Amino acid sequence: MDLDADPEGTIEAALTRADYACVVIGAGIRTHEPLLEFFETVLNLVHQAAPVAAIAFDRTPEDCADAALRWLR
Repeated sequence: MDLDADPEGTIEAALTRADYACVVIGAGIRTHEPLLEFFETVLNLVHQAAPVAAIAFDRTPEDCADAALRWLR
């Protein structure tokens, strides 16, 4: 799938392919001001497509697993 061509469709397809206990949304989307509306879209897609999944936020790609583990323990 090409994220650039249809980011919302790509994310929704990924979220509906399996059941997820936790979805981590990265700081690159969350903290970059020009991506605020996209961040809102991603958050709502997670809420709609994976309603039982916890949502976690990382600070860097290196702490992505730690962010998920906060909710999976």
